[in-house]
Amino acid sequence: MNISKTIIKATLLATCIFWFIIISKNFEEIMLPLFFLSMIPISICCTIVLLFTIVPFFWLKKKTTTNKTIFEIFFPFYAITCFSLCLCASLKEPSLLCFFASVFITTMQSWIWFGKEIAIK
Repeated sequence: MNISKTIIKATLLATCIFWFIIISKNFEEIMLPLFFLSMIPISICCTIVLLFTIVPFFWLKKKTTTNKTIFEIFFPFYAITCFSLCLCASLKEPSLLCFFASVFITTMQSWIWFGKEIAIK
């Protein structure tokens, strides 16, 4: 399981989604340097979320359980929980919609990357 590669891909995906939502509402040239600076906190957030919420499912598996089975069993529950938390937080604080949308999409795609990486092996 190549965790560092997935963290890099997740950081790039989350950054793009986050900034596409912001830029679609209001674009100013002064925002361009912030795009690259925002990658630092976004990468920290992606690392924490992946290491503490997704990777443990694959690390704590039994020897008889395949990663495909882990994906099939736990992904739907994770998706429902993540969607519910992001929706509640977005309704409570609508100005942070771009953050919670990028969190949800990035975590779902990260599950797929982990599941696909294992299926190829």
